Amino acid sequence: MAKETKSSASEKQWGCPPEATREHLRSARKEMRDAWQTLFPPEFIAHRRAARREFLLAARTLIDHAIERMDAREKA
Repeated sequence: MAKETKSSASEKQWGCPPEATREHLRSARKEMRDAWQTLFPPEFIAHRRAARREFLLAARTLIDHAIERMDAREKA
């Protein structure tokens, strides 16, 4: 029976996939990113990145507003 290492024990405890799986996913993500860059023109990639940034800024605004409302209720 193979001896269990500290990392494999923590992977089982926290439900993390094995390192080989995580490495495969990183490699697949890089391949997908490279494929996007060859399929679409650079302008599309830049516009998509800007749109994602705007979406995240909008989400930040909603979160900030919710926090302000919570703070206002606590003060009242």
